[in-house]
Parts: sequence; structure tokens; C-alpha cells
Amino acid sequence: MHLYNLTLQRATGITHAVHGNFSGSKMQEILVSRGKSLELLRPDPNTGKVHTLYTVEVFGIVRSLMAFRLTGGTKDYIVVGSDSGRIVILEYIPAKNVLEKVHQETFGKSGCRRIVPGQHLAIDPKGRAVMIGAIEKQKLVYIMNRDAEARLTISSPLEAHKSNTLVYHTVGVDVGFENPMFACLEIDYEEADTDPSGEAAHKTQQTLTFYELDLGLNHVVRKYSEPLEEHANFLVSVPGGNDGPSGVLICSENYLTYKNLGDQHDIRCPIPRRRNDLDDPERGMIFVCSATHKTKSMFFFLAQTEQGDIFKITLETDEDMVTEIKLKYFDTVPVAAAMCVLKTGFLFVAAEFGNHYLYQIAHLGDDDDEPEFSSAMPLEEGDTFFFAPRPLRNLVLVDELDSLSPILACQVADLANEDTPQLYMLCGRGPRSTVRVLRHGLEVSEMAVSELPGNPNAVWTVKRRADEEFDAYIIVSFVNATLVLSIGETVEEVTDSGFLGTTPTLSCSALGEEALMQIYPDGIRHIRADKRINEWKTPGKKTIVKCAVNQRQVVIALTGGELVYFEMDPTGQLNEYTERKEMPSEAVCMALANVPAGEQRSRFLAVGLADNTVRIISLDPSDCLSPLSMQALPAAPESLCIVEMGAGDTGPDGEPGKQGILYLNIGLQNGVLLRTVLDQVTGDLADTRTRYLGSRPVKLFRIHMQGSEAVLAMSSRSWLSYYYQNRFHLTPLSYESLEYASGFSSEQCPEGIVAISTNTLRILALEKLGAVFNQVSFPVDFTPRKFVIHPESAHLIITETEHNAYTEETKKQRRIQMAEEMQEAAGEEEQELAREMAEAFLNEDLPENTFSAPKAGPGMWASVIRLLDPVEGKTEQCVKLDQNEAALSTRRVETRPTSRLARKELRSVLSIALLVTCSLEMNWPISAFGLASLFYLIYDALPILTAVDETTKEDEDHPQHQMAVLTSYKSGVTTWGFSQQQLR
Repeated sequence: MHLYNLTLQRATGITHAVHGNFSGSKMQEILVSRGKSLELLRPDPNTGKVHTLYTVEVFGIVRSLMAFRLTGGTKDYIVVGSDSGRIVILEYIPAKNVLEKVHQETFGKSGCRRIVPGQHLAIDPKGRAVMIGAIEKQKLVYIMNRDAEARLTISSPLEAHKSNTLVYHTVGVDVGFENPMFACLEIDYEEADTDPSGEAAHKTQQTLTFYELDLGLNHVVRKYSEPLEEHANFLVSVPGGNDGPSGVLICSENYLTYKNLGDQHDIRCPIPRRRNDLDDPERGMIFVCSATHKTKSMFFFLAQTEQGDIFKITLETDEDMVTEIKLKYFDTVPVAAAMCVLKTGFLFVAAEFGNHYLYQIAHLGDDDDEPEFSSAMPLEEGDTFFFAPRPLRNLVLVDELDSLSPILACQVADLANEDTPQLYMLCGRGPRSTVRVLRHGLEVSEMAVSELPGNPNAVWTVKRRADEEFDAYIIVSFVNATLVLSIGETVEEVTDSGFLGTTPTLSCSALGEEALMQIYPDGIRHIRADKRINEWKTPGKKTIVKCAVNQRQVVIALTGGELVYFEMDPTGQLNEYTERKEMPSEAVCMALANVPAGEQRSRFLAVGLADNTVRIISLDPSDCLSPLSMQALPAAPESLCIVEMGAGDTGPDGEPGKQGILYLNIGLQNGVLLRTVLDQVTGDLADTRTRYLGSRPVKLFRIHMQGSEAVLAMSSRSWLSYYYQNRFHLTPLSYESLEYASGFSSEQCPEGIVAISTNTLRILALEKLGAVFNQVSFPVDFTPRKFVIHPESAHLIITETEHNAYTEETKKQRRIQMAEEMQEAAGEEEQELAREMAEAFLNEDLPENTFSAPKAGPGMWASVIRLLDPVEGKTEQCVKLDQNEAALSTRRVETRPTSRLARKELRSVLSIALLVTCSLEMNWPISAFGLASLFYLIYDALPILTAVDETTKEDEDHPQHQMAVLTSYKSGVTTWGFSQQQLR
């Protein structure tokens, strides 16, 4: 069986992140890997908002990612290690908005294999060489260079293999312009592999090994190797040459060590720990992530612990010899899989679980009163420094990127009665866990809502001059009047704009460089920049029924199907074409494309007629108003819109980008949208695509999104058709139904929409283009494992369970115990101070979703059963289980009302399988010291969980069973019976 699968939502978790000048400009970009796709992000240096430039599927697994720049270059390249058995070098081409493969060299089999390189990448800081390594044995070095035409070249691979060796991490050592060098964390398991007793495995030490690439002899040598005292997890390269002392920082359990070749002594500094921490005191502390920031005059490192605390690390030097390591608490953010410090002053945190964040670095932490810890401070072996975590001081949150990673459970249901079902998901881990509700559609930000003195039927925005950046007026049309509002710091009514206010308006637009135009049923009003007004009146008793306008052309349809064409001449005068066009049927809708850049006019007019046809009419002077093509429609047309989509941006040297394609969008009265390609030479219509949008006739409006034309389609639901990242999107808006809309641009909202709904005027913004779903999230206490839906009340019943965690009650007891120990340890003279410190400790309240939850130790569990209203996000009931009770599975069992049941409104029983005092072991899943089940009765009237007595596995006395539940454990299947008394 072959099943077709369609990706609804791309992966949102980030596994790797690197930054650089990939576009060749001075803008800083971030390239992130989302497992099997690459995404290029650009933070706006003014607003801090993160915009996606490009996304591409790699059809494989990205195992490693690095950025490098050739010496003297102006842009960065990307090296990708994957499961393809190849090393791939990518270059971002801004003009095409693509990542192009510069080189692709095959070195091994495909797949994530132990001995095939791809897991580890290291770059020489000068961009001369790259090392790609496997988990075991194999390491290859490629030399980078330029050819005569300044194109990147890559050499054949040079081997640096070593058998029976596992590699933990690899970095490029900054040695200036000497032979490139790489440092590896390795462990040799040859002796341990041949020792059946296991003693050799315990004695085996990790080694720090330096590999040197001899550019003269063109081979790699193993220059130096040194065993390490502590087990290390990763390395940080220290700037060298003219920028710093070179060498590496070794991040190991509880310690940070600086090492370098030559006469340099090792510098060792303990990793500070939180003061009065509830964590297991025997638990070691490690750094999990780091970022380096280097300027011409200084450098520093930001390193994050597994609790989320970031430390700023600096090195004190004396004539290129490091004398001291200094650490200073910087701030606390969610634990990251990768961090990037951008030259524009941002810190990007790709969170390990949950949403990702972009912070502005407001201060470098040099001038505050935070204590600074140093390797020169005397400490006894095993002792460490202590610090107090606090809310953000040096960082300011500026943007947040939604992430569902990891998704633990998902169900589809329409609990909000919105006709379209929602996705209900359990996401995250620990205190950063959430319940998320996903709805199909673009998220709409409501910037402003204003009531109007009646129900309007149309709205437009216009600029005073064509070269102005923002709109000047909002024109609102009513049944018998027109209201003109000026756009500034506030939106106010104006009466001197030149628009006729005593009549409804059919259309209005900017005309030419600095004129405005209003079309109303009895004529056309041309408003010049000096407020002179030219009017054209309809002949006889005819009125204007439909019209189409752009920057230089006007076409109107009079009653009876007569078309009148106007075009602006070089002096700014609007001239009527000498002939008029009689259509075979009444015109019901019309559309003109915008005038292409560098041209005088748009060549095509689209007219929808009452005979269920759309006709393309030429506006070229050689055959003006002559028919070119026609398309029959399955229903009567309601509206038309011609847009150009798919056009590329201009190149860095000003060369024109890719030419777009003209599309004729046809909205029908039966709720169907047709999109047809309009040939820009012949005017032929081809390649028609169909989509049902809703039950109401489809109205179409041209707006601008991301600097390109887009179409807003309104039926019973509003949709946006736009071109984004080299593909079309047609996505509904998650917003109430609208009636009429126009593009809107102001200083506060550069690319917005002004729309009307009943008697309100709304200004809206769409910021998350490319998203398929919008989401709301509700935080929970522990990792959510399972959930069931209670359909009668539309509530979720969620089982949350966390290993290595305390319950709230145990945390409170631990705090009281530690506070008492603080007072007991203090001397008589320090009792007052100790009491104040104990009170401050008891009152301390740091949010665990940022500062992480304390680790209780292995075998410690905390669980709650939560009854959640997913529409309001309100927790109706939270049942807290005892310490070390792990609720891992839940099921709602339907009951059948019978005469023997005393409570007819009893509809279901919630069954929860418990493991008591269980530990995670190698023979997964679990070894447990006790098995139990909890049962809760759920009634119709109130969605409240009513507990039945806890039932243990040894209890076998179930007289007069009215219902039975089967529970599967590792050791077998158990039947739990319920008596009539228990179900009352």
C-alpha cells in the first residue's frame, strides 16, 4: 500500500543555528536547521521582528551546520553535514532567493552511521579548511580556496582517521595564518573493548587531541594529545592571531578549563551554582550551549548551563598568556539548543523545547553590581561559587517564534463550535509545557477598530503623491454619502480633500504623480494637486454601474453595457478615447492591472458579463477596445482582480529580477474562486485553477504583502492569495467575516489592511505570512503525556507527569527544611540576618518556565490530572497526586445507563494507570515498586472529576460488578471491577 502524505505544518523545532552575512550585505542573517529543512531568518534591526527569507526541504537529516568566510571575503558560506554521505557547501543568492549548491562531495554511504562523517563539523576561523567527522574513527579535512575567477574551490579529502576512537566534539582552533589546527574531544575504547571485567572502561580517560593540517605537505598530522581530568561535553574556540591568545575552553562537569599548546598553563575555574538551590546536591553542573562575540578590540563568550543561566566569560591575558578566567552571571533564558550573538546587538536563542526567542542585548553586564567570579579566587577542591538568579536585566525580549516541539499528543475536534475543526496538542517538556489549539488560517493582528455613523458599503485608501510612502486618506462610501478621513497620528474626518461627500463612491484612486480621482454614479471627479477639479458627467440618464482604475487609466461601464475608456496624457489631463465599446450583456465586474514599471499603460481590461463570461479587451492604441479572448464561467461572476505574482527582486547591481506572471482572479457568486494565467503578449487565458471559498459571493481586492501584489478574497470567510518564498499560498484568515477591504500603509502599520464589517472600520495586520495555522497556548505544570476529550462539556482531561521532579507540596516542605537549616547553621550574632535570609528564600518566586524546575533526583515523580476548558484556557479542576506517583496513561470509559445504576447522568469513568515509586532503567520502559489505578466518575451536569477509592492490584474483592476496566501492565493484564455502590 502506498499512501500520499502532505505536510500541513513544517517542523518548528530548531536543532542547529548559525549566523553570518549570507546575503553579502551588511545585514546579519540566521540560518536554522529544523531537522530536515533549512530556513534563513533575518531580524529587522529597527523593530527586532524576525522575518523568514527562505525555506527549503533538504530531503534528509541535517546533522551539523557551520558558517565560514574565505579570507578577505564579504559574504559567508554554509557547510552542511547530513545523512547523505556528502559534504555540501551552500551559497545564498539574494537575487534569486535560493540557496545554491557550490560544492557537493561524496565520501561515504548514506544514513546516520557511526563511522561515516557528518556528525561533527569544524571550520578554520580564517576559512581555509573544514573538518567533517564521524562519531567513531573517521575524520576528513577539505581545503578551501579561490580560483582565478574568485569562485570557491574545494580540495580532495585528507584523512585524519583513528581506529577505536569516539569523538564527542570538534572545533577549529584560531592560530591566525599558521597551519590550520583542529581540536577534538576523543576517547579511546580499545582497552575497554577487550577487558571483560569492565575495569578498563572505568579507568579510560577522555583526551583533548589537536590535529594540524600542513598546507605545505598537504596532509593532516595528529600533533598533540592530552588526557582530561573531568569528562567534558564540548569545546569553545578562543580567538587567536591578532585578536586573542588562541587555544580552547573545555566545558566539563562542574569546571571550565582553558588549554593551549606551548608554555601555557591550564587555567581552571568552577562553574557557579545557584544559592539555596532545591536541586539534588549530588548532581553535577554542565554548560550545554555557548556563543562567541568578537570585535576588533575585544571578545567574550556567553555560556549557558542546563538550568538556563547564562554566564559572560572573559579571559585576562599577559603577553598572549592567559592568566585568569572570569565568569559573571548575565541573565537566565530557556535552555537553548543553539545561541547566536549578532553584530546588530541581538541574541537569538533556539530553545531546546518550546518557543524560540530573540533578545536585544541592552547591557553587557560590565557596570552592574553582579559579583564576578575568577579562577584566581582561592577555593578548596570540590567547592564552587554561588550566585542568585534574577529576572532579565541585560537582555530585552523583542520577538518570539512559535514552536510545537515536541508534540506529545494530538486530537482533532471542533470544541469551539467554529464549523472548522481545531487541532488540540500537548507540547513541550517540564514547566515550559503547553496545551496548544491550532486553527487553520493566518493570524490577524487587530490594530484599531472604530464605529461608523452607519453601515458603509466600501472603503479605499489613497496617497496624495505617488512617491509618498504612506497613505493620506481613507475614503468610506455609504449608501448616500462619502466620508473622507485623514491618516496621521489619529484618524480624523476632513472636508477640504476635494472629494464629493454627498454621493456614494464607486471607486477612488491616486492618478498620475499627484492627482486624485473619485468615480461616483453620475460621473468622474479629477482632483488636481492645486485643488482644481475637473468633472466628467455621464450622458443623458445613464449612470456608471461598474468601473476599473489604475495609476493612469480609467474604464467605466454605463447602464446598457457601454464601456468608456479614459487615459491620462503626459500633461496630467484625463482624456476620453474617441470610440466606445458596446458589450453584448450588462457588465457586472471589471478589472485593470497596475501599470508595469517603465510603461505608459496596462494592456488588458477584464470584464465580467451577466451572460456568465469573462472577456479580455485590449487597451493597446493599435487595437484599442478590441476583444482578445473569452472564458465561459460555471456561474455568474461577482468580481475580478488582475495581479502580477512571482516577480523576483532586483539584483544587488540593479539588474532586473525575474519577471512575474499576470493572473486573472475571478470570484463567482456561488462562492468559487478561479485563478487563470493571463498571457502578457496575446491576452489569452489558460491554466485555470478552482477553489471553493465559502457560501457567499466572492469579492476580490488587490493589496500589497511583502512588497508584492496579493489578493484578498472575501466570502463567508476571508482568504489571502499571495506569493511567498517561491510558491503560492491561499490561506484563510482567522478572523470574523469582512465585507470590503483595501490596502493600508502608515508609519505604525507599513503593510496593513483597512476593512469594514457591519458598522465598524478595522485596521488589520498580517505578520506571519507562510504560516498555515495560528495558535493559542495555555501553560501547564508538568510534561503532558495523554489527554482525553469530554465531548458533553467540550473539556480536555490531561494527564501531566514529570520525572526527576517535586510536587508542589514536597517543594514547599523542602523550602521550609532548608530555611530551618539556614537558621540553625548561623551563629548567635547572625540569627537576625539568617532569619531575614530565610524569609526572603521562602518568599522567592522565580517562574519555573524560565528558571527551570528543580531536579529532585532519579526515581522522583510528580503528576497532576487537569480538567481544562480549551476555549477560555481556564483550568476548571486540578487533581494533584502524591509524590512519586507517575500517571502515564489515561482512558475515558463510556457507561450505559441502566435501571440498576442509581445515577442516570453518569456518562463515563476516567481510568488512570499509575506506577508508584518507579525508576527509569536500561530495560525500558520502567521498573516499578507498585502498580495502581485511579478512577474518576464524570457526570453530565458539571465536568468535575469525582474520585472513586484508589484501587490497588492486590484488591480482588469486587462484588456485584456493574462495569469492568482492563489495564495492561508490563507483567500482564488486570481487570478492575466496579460495584453499584462505587458508581453512585
